[in-house]
Amino acid sequence: MSELIVEADGGSRGNPGPAGYGAVVLDPVSGEALAEAAEFIGVATNNVAEYKGLLAGLRAARELAPDASVRVRMDSKLVVEQMSGRWRIKHPDMKPLAAEAARIYPPGQVTYEWIPRERNKHADRLANEAMDAGRAGRQWQPSASRAALDAGAARVVGDATAGAAKARAALAHAAAPPVGGPVTGPGTGPSSGTGALSGPAAAAAPAAPGDATAPAGPAAPAGSAASSAPAAPAEAAGAEPAPATVEPAPAAGASPATPPVGWAAPADLGAPATFVLLRHGETALTPQKRFSGSGGTDPELSPAGLHQARAVAAALAARGTVQEIVSSPLLRCRQTAATVAERLGLDVRVDDGLRETDFGAWEGLTFAEVRERYPDDLDAWLASPKAAPTGGGESFAAVARRVAATRDRLTERHAGRTLLLVTHVTPIKTLVRLALGAPPEALFRMELSAASVSAVAYYRDGNASVRLLNDTSHLR
Repeated sequence: MSELIVEADGGSRGNPGPAGYGAVVLDPVSGEALAEAAEFIGVATNNVAEYKGLLAGLRAARELAPDASVRVRMDSKLVVEQMSGRWRIKHPDMKPLAAEAARIYPPGQVTYEWIPRERNKHADRLANEAMDAGRAGRQWQPSASRAALDAGAARVVGDATAGAAKARAALAHAAAPPVGGPVTGPGTGPSSGTGALSGPAAAAAPAAPGDATAPAGPAAPAGSAASSAPAAPAEAAGAEPAPATVEPAPAAGASPATPPVGWAAPADLGAPATFVLLRHGETALTPQKRFSGSGGTDPELSPAGLHQARAVAAALAARGTVQEIVSSPLLRCRQTAATVAERLGLDVRVDDGLRETDFGAWEGLTFAEVRERYPDDLDAWLASPKAAPTGGGESFAAVARRVAATRDRLTERHAGRTLLLVTHVTPIKTLVRLALGAPPEALFRMELSAASVSAVAYYRDGNASVRLLNDTSHLR
């Protein structure tokens, strides 16, 4: 392709408020939609969302044709004039986004054109679909999009939907492993090579309140900073398939095989998506060893927690590898993420999939208090990860499915990039355990301190590698 057209838009319901973007890559001759992108980005301004849409459109175009000339059409006069070099970029939120957009293609390969809003309907519809999805607590899915139909984007010869499907299929084929290699990858669902053994956790110790910090012992809430304290059983029976095994390539027409691991694995097919996993800093509930999940009072960071957040921000700035920040919606994570983001000059996107377990009526209680008030419910919860806490809490089976789906979505979207995920005990330990292919009881042998850093790399062939666990050197 010698030329591509990118149309992009973004919006915020509140400015700042819940925000999303949309972008579409078009064939300049036929008008056929070759690729679409949309995403809910949490709380942001209109201008940030517009720049995010531009970035997504340019990246999609580069995947299709890195040597093509690109004509960007947007109804944002600000973005068009700033990226054309006619207006100065003064706002600190805009500068890094504009600089990143300018690096996607070589200088002179991209031109910018302002168009009226009514001519940017396709991207506008995508942005609104993304914001609607975010309001419902999920991310935009291409399979559910009606943007092309609603905007009348199939405006020339050919089927735009079919064209987009062909483009996606071509991209997927280009990234596919060689014949005889693994045929699944991140984002393909539960069979992505990070499966878990089915069945309840073998340990009899209690699972973890998200913010508890307790000494070792059978009555200590898991998720604690003590190395021998039990951690939360993060998987239910049947939540994901069994750990990957080395199998030959499937015959023609056979079901895809789980990717081989270890020395048997073939080439990794490119740079991994790397998750730097940061547990938030302490709250007032942390040293009190109380259940603190997503259904309670949503406590803020304590003075000690704020100090921890500043320390980890300095450490991450020194490393200089983080490219994007994604946070749990809970306040303690958003405060930690904001402290890091200010130091790194990045935005924070909120993802509901990273929230801590909802402990229902147990929120704010100690383990002993739960034992006294709800003994039968607690026994059932300890016996099976399918059991939920009293009062409509969230089972660890549900948490595991949510975390795995979030992992798949983020690895697919951010292949080759390094993301900082600011989250909680249960999500982090779940991601680590799944990456190791370890049984559920492995979670009872992990320590995860407040403001600790862990890291997992996810390769395009479906394999994962744990790079770091519970690093607290920045706190010493």
